[in-house]
Amino acid sequence: MKKIMFFELRFCGYCRRAHKILKELLEQNPDYQKLEIEYIEESRERERARQYDYYYVPTFYVGEEKVHEGPVDHQQLEAVLRQALES
Repeated sequence: MKKIMFFELRFCGYCRRAHKILKELLEQNPDYQKLEIEYIEESRERERARQYDYYYVPTFYVGEEKVHEGPVDHQQLEAVLRQALES
């Protein structure tokens, strides 16, 4: 199981939607609740965010691998969670 890094901006509508979907998925599947998810707010942690290769938020990394960048739907976010769980 690898850690998920969730890069976001607090005023981003796509990020708020990703949070809503994530909450639903965590409630639906107890296995996902075991995952470690680190939230990195880009405007507060600029130096750290610059160390990663992405342009759009939300962006998800599993370990050190970027697995999704940009707007996300249920299916895409669940794929991120499954990848983290299986690795």
